[in-house]
Amino acid sequence: MLLIGESLNVISTVIGKAYKEKDPGPIAEEAKKQKEKGVDWIDINLGPARKGGPELMEFVVKTVQEAIGDSPPLCLDTSNIEAMEAGLETVQGKAIINSIMCRPERYEKMIPLAGKYKANMIALMWGPDGLPRDENERGALAAELIYAANEAGVPNEDIFVDGIVTPVNIQQPQLISLLEFQGMLQDMFPGVKSTCGLSNISNGPPDHLRPILNQTYMVMLERRGMYSCIADAYDDQLIAIARGERSDIVEIIHKIMDGEDVDIAALSKEMQDYVKTAKVILGQSLYSDSWLEL
Repeated sequence: MLLIGESLNVISTVIGKAYKEKDPGPIAEEAKKQKEKGVDWIDINLGPARKGGPELMEFVVKTVQEAIGDSPPLCLDTSNIEAMEAGLETVQGKAIINSIMCRPERYEKMIPLAGKYKANMIALMWGPDGLPRDENERGALAAELIYAANEAGVPNEDIFVDGIVTPVNIQQPQLISLLEFQGMLQDMFPGVKSTCGLSNISNGPPDHLRPILNQTYMVMLERRGMYSCIADAYDDQLIAIARGERSDIVEIIHKIMDGEDVDIAALSKEMQDYVKTAKVILGQSLYSDSWLEL
């Protein structure tokens, strides 16, 4: 699994302050740390950036690339179209536009930027009615966005489809729908890539439970063909799993996905936790903040 580091985000107290004050120090330091962790892209998230967005994006992109060069490449994240173009004009190498939702008033302005700057783009399955209800609605939204992108000269290979990860504690069935959608994606749109905001699954549960939710769902999504995910660059276990260093964890999660009988009492506490988490995500157990203790 390829990883897009999520930590250069305006919602971070330290990074948000550095953006506001145009202080390069914390921004450069964060970029260097993520590079050391071995992420495949670094996401620069400015949020709406309504005031001075283009100048801010240019400043942050230059600061990051002066610190780390053009590797890893950058993923530019803002809803400000002028700021996005400023970033694409400034960046070295092939960037990712994160993201373009399936609303004509947005994609008719954003998709041409992907074509103009030969950028990758994340096609976000968020339509006029918001979150799609199931994998079929995800497919319909994907078709609309991918067709529009192809018409603008963006090939499937430059498109990352984001079917949207939802929090496990409030929209559990949507997690299964996304798994189903991932399994359909290559048959529907050969050559497209995929990604997701992985940490959304654990948005709400207590902090100490977030890593195992993220790790378990990443394994499930990868098995269904997920190409990359936007994730916590400081979760060493998640990185180890993504790099193929924990085949034991992957194997036990796959067994649960396949409906195999597992003698949970014979497993280590670590493996038991992954079994319990996989069952919660698949809806085989009800979610509660104490699912690992049951």
